[in-house]
Amino acid sequence: MTPLVFPNQWILGGTRSGKTQRLVEQFGTLAQVLGDPQSELPPQPMLVFAATGDNRIHLAEQLANLLGEGRSDTPPFPYPFDSTTPLGFFQDEVILFYPLLVEQLGIPARFPLRLRPETEQELATRLWQPDLESGRLKMEGVSDYFVVRRSLDLFQLAAFGTIPLENIPGVLEDGFGSSPLWDVIGEVLQRWREWCLERGLLTYGLVTDLYWRYLLPHPGYQERLRQRYRAVLADDVDEYPAIALQLFNFFLDQDLPGVFTFNPNRAIRRGLGADPQALASLQERCQVLTLPSPSDSLGVAWAETLVGWVREPVLLPAMPETIRSIQTVSRAQLLRRTAEVVIEGIQSGQVESQEVAIIGPGLDAIARYTLREILSRQGVAVEALNEQEPLVGYPTVRVLLTIMAMVYPGLGGMLEMGAIAELLIILSQPALLDPQTSTLEQSHIDPVRAGLLVDHCFVPDLERPTLLPITAFPRWDRLGYRAADAYEQIRQWISDQQLQQQQRLIPSPVTLLDRAIQRFLLGGSHLAYDRLAALREFMETAQHYWEVDSRLFQVEASNPQGRRRDMSTSVGHFITLLRNGTLTADPYPARPITERKAVTLATIYQYRAARLFHRWQFWLDAGSPLWLTGNSDLFGAPLMLQEWSGRPWTTADVLEADQQRLERQVRDLLHRTGDRVYLCHSDLATTGQEQTGPLLTLVNAARPLEEYSHEVRG
Repeated sequence: MTPLVFPNQWILGGTRSGKTQRLVEQFGTLAQVLGDPQSELPPQPMLVFAATGDNRIHLAEQLANLLGEGRSDTPPFPYPFDSTTPLGFFQDEVILFYPLLVEQLGIPARFPLRLRPETEQELATRLWQPDLESGRLKMEGVSDYFVVRRSLDLFQLAAFGTIPLENIPGVLEDGFGSSPLWDVIGEVLQRWREWCLERGLLTYGLVTDLYWRYLLPHPGYQERLRQRYRAVLADDVDEYPAIALQLFNFFLDQDLPGVFTFNPNRAIRRGLGADPQALASLQERCQVLTLPSPSDSLGVAWAETLVGWVREPVLLPAMPETIRSIQTVSRAQLLRRTAEVVIEGIQSGQVESQEVAIIGPGLDAIARYTLREILSRQGVAVEALNEQEPLVGYPTVRVLLTIMAMVYPGLGGMLEMGAIAELLIILSQPALLDPQTSTLEQSHIDPVRAGLLVDHCFVPDLERPTLLPITAFPRWDRLGYRAADAYEQIRQWISDQQLQQQQRLIPSPVTLLDRAIQRFLLGGSHLAYDRLAALREFMETAQHYWEVDSRLFQVEASNPQGRRRDMSTSVGHFITLLRNGTLTADPYPARPITERKAVTLATIYQYRAARLFHRWQFWLDAGSPLWLTGNSDLFGAPLMLQEWSGRPWTTADVLEADQQRLERQVRDLLHRTGDRVYLCHSDLATTGQEQTGPLLTLVNAARPLEEYSHEVRG
């Protein structure tokens, strides 16, 4: 391949400075240089990275739009590109070249299966149960759940930072002092790694470990990687792990052109796996293009000033009129007052609903519910950003779990009378619901009739619970034809499934779930977006769960001492996992096709990661200490950064890291608002404790909203 003479580009800029747009333009330039319309062979694609899955979708759309515009500065034909994220790329490469790893490591030749984080947590807990029960794997004041989570996170963080697994105990000892626990963590992680490789299971930590230690240095893989791509472009590399530096350096060493964007003040994922300081070294190999910050945000005039006041809160600033405060005694009053100000601004025409964002260090269920209820009553739509609620919170999901417990034997103890009544109500709803009418009112079996039917026709049984024919209810004729017919259809269908399960005509629980969805929910096609999203995530979760279960059974079946497969036990574990709220609804894609005009609710992390901009921002719980500590680093994360000096990590270091993160948050949020910021503070938190967070000085210095209201009335 002839090297291309094209200078590597390092696009440097702050928030909303146009870095991504400049990267898209550089893609168009490269496509013109690399493309040959006369060639009969398709050109080799460019490799395009984005920091997150949602950002990848947006970037891919921009590139596709550029190729389809047909302007004079765009290529005359579509140029291929592969769009991915760092973790997505590592995973795809490990799966694609798994035979190389099988040969190199001598592991069983099984098709690799990736574990979801919640499945990883469950399986690791099972494997380490003896160590947890004996107290060997124990952290003072930390529950077993978080001990397991911290240990797994350490494996992933070490892999991100190109630190071998066997070095983790030494790193922890250097950073936190001597403790026998560090050797135990290293031991159980090594055992977990071997256990996963034996079964062909992949986690994010294991994928990254395999990629940087074995696959990327492999000469055969390097040769194939060199031949597959003509250029590499990466957006927001300040959010990438250190392993990405090795990959990018490899491409640049092969004289492939590279384009990278970098925000020195962003670093959202620092402490969560990203190593912006390590990636910044790429700048030395590129031409640097510095972009100015846009002038349409409050951050241009006030970001550095407010950050200085946050660091030195002793000074009493003269706050601008664009930054105002809303102060109440209780948090309940604060939520109501915040919603009222939003409504007043929208109804007076000062701002549109889609131009308002309510941001906090942590939006609890009470805040989300209260704000949504008050705003919705006034006709103001609300959109919670990446809202993740337990799947079991959706009635459709609960009903599907109830069906599983009724069909598979031995699970009758997991059923309650209320669950059976809910099943009758949900499954008796018509296929096409009237959006103007309550779903309960449209059910052929209403709650009262459902209760009567359960009392007279449901037979609880630990082994095989059943629904009796409707004639078991002496006054069944008083229920009405619609209710009686709907009940008989549901009863007959469940009875048929129980019979087929006994005859082993149901291949897997996923088949049963699919039958129920097709029979009673028309495949889910008529459901509202949130319910459809939850249903999709539930089915994806069930599919994944039994793929893993089948893999474990296949491996252990070859072992004479292995377990005997019991599908009912497996179904019971799945139901328990769902009911404990472990799984949340966040399917792919994570956004509806059409965007609504709605007020945005988001945590600080979600808002910054989504790279949003609003005219008005409401900083909820501005006096809360969570602004400093709410998005703290993962356990041991600072020790896995390449910049770590190797000295002990002290409390002073923790405070300084929290302070730097707070300053980045304030700076970034101010650059993401155009006209106004409201600092919303209540003297007392939900727990009744007084709030004295790091932004309290700014809250007290800002002019209260009531003073503006008095001036307007005057």
